[in-house]
Amino acid sequence: MVLQGRRILLIISGGIAAFKSLDLIRRLREQGASVRCVLTKGGAQFVTPLSVSALSEEKVYQDIFSLTDEAEMGHINLSREADLLVVAPASADILARMANGLASDLATTALLATDKPVMVVPTMNVRMWEHAATEANIATLEARGVMRVGPVEGNMACGEYGFGRMSEVEDVVAAITEHLVPKSGLLAGRRAIVTSGPTHEAIDPVRYIANRSSGKQGHAIAAALARNGADTVLVSGPTALPDPAGVTMVKVESARDMLAACEQALPAQIAVCVAAVSDWRVAAAASQKLKKNGNGPPPLELAENPDILRTLAKAGNKRPDLVVGFAAETENVVANAQTKCKAKNTDWILANDVSPQTGTFGGDANTIQFVDRADTVEHWPTMTKDAVAERLVSRIGSHFGGRA
Repeated sequence: MVLQGRRILLIISGGIAAFKSLDLIRRLREQGASVRCVLTKGGAQFVTPLSVSALSEEKVYQDIFSLTDEAEMGHINLSREADLLVVAPASADILARMANGLASDLATTALLATDKPVMVVPTMNVRMWEHAATEANIATLEARGVMRVGPVEGNMACGEYGFGRMSEVEDVVAAITEHLVPKSGLLAGRRAIVTSGPTHEAIDPVRYIANRSSGKQGHAIAAALARNGADTVLVSGPTALPDPAGVTMVKVESARDMLAACEQALPAQIAVCVAAVSDWRVAAAASQKLKKNGNGPPPLELAENPDILRTLAKAGNKRPDLVVGFAAETENVVANAQTKCKAKNTDWILANDVSPQTGTFGGDANTIQFVDRADTVEHWPTMTKDAVAERLVSRIGSHFGGRA
């Protein structure tokens, strides 16, 4: 539980997205955080104090003028005993009051009195989000150091479409974790190898066998490992992505090149094989460009490429302590992942459906089925690839006890 011992003050303001705050409380507590909640008058129109209290297992604070609340927990202590204040959802109204330094209720008083970091998760109608007043308020808050998560683009309860939708809970948890877990602490002292992107297998000097992998997921995982203190080597096939900060970058073309680079990077405690490695290559690539000669296409004899995941997961002195593979499937996703986990001697497999209609290859979102050696299956909700990376790295941190 990577947030063990962390204290969060969650301020729930008005808006239909307030229902997401209940899931946010649950997920933060699953990661070990304690969560105290301030429920505004508007927020209480969408979620009840009883539901908030039941999930947080804490008293819910609502009224600054309640003598009982002040006796038990004054608004000064309420705001300063937390490690982080999170306003989720953050309505246009509360953002405006924050920007102007108002203290008209318990929520804004706590925000004005705090000396701790503040994070806001805005949600509102697209026209409200794009209004010059809201833009100015956001600019003011960010200039003061207030962190922001979202909003994102999507359908809204009002029937309109655009930016203003609250970020998914997984993304909010990932942002909170990234802020609260010391970057040098979670995986400090550990070495990680990540493979990413496609491989290109030459047919001739100008043609090759490849796949549709963009490398977005592998690069996001390498970046998350590095942010959490791991000495990270990213071995990547050809992509259009920038190099993630803080990683040692090794760029390769073919599967054989990728395997050689991974073996060169050993020993390591962690290996995460995300790359969509071509299973086959041309047995004898042509040294010159193949020309049409009127006799039809030339025959291409294929040879099997080395299995990088299986090779890294072999038992032996150089096997990483934790070997994680990805399984890109178009059918029987979970069953194929379970088979792959056993056949390749991996610890975990993260499987996803890459059928064209899913938009996974090249897209920004992913839906993961997590499988381990014991055939445990976890169905992760659809989330951004950055959020998948944060969730996986948090899981890796927990596997190692959250310490170097």
